[in-house]
Amino acid sequence: MKKVILSVVIIAAIGLVSCKSDLKQKTETTTEVSHEMAMTNLSFGVRGNCGMCKKTIEKAANSVDGVAKATWDVDKKKIDVTFDDSKTDAMAIHKAIAASGYDTEKVASSEEAYSGLPGCCQYDHEMAMNQ
Repeated sequence: MKKVILSVVIIAAIGLVSCKSDLKQKTETTTEVSHEMAMTNLSFGVRGNCGMCKKTIEKAANSVDGVAKATWDVDKKKIDVTFDDSKTDAMAIHKAIAASGYDTEKVASSEEAYSGLPGCCQYDHEMAMNQ
């Protein structure tokens, strides 16, 4: 009789532990889904010339709090940015890139920031963007 009671207690304990871990996994999955829904994708033009420009432009965009990913296309003169719109907005990203010396579609770089760029990175201010 003691063996039967002990077996029932062990089976019940195993059942409770496995139910608790299932509930925890479901909660974590829900959190990930809601995080992805807050992300915004944006593309806009940025003037630049070379691989050094790419590195500087992407670094400037990624320095903005809330930006998850930034990729600048050298040929198209276009940046694709993924960011959390609850932490930042598009204008903050434009301003960060302009502060690094590069013109965007909405914000022009200051002459001081532009003149601080290496010679190969000093682009034509009339260059077409977002092609």
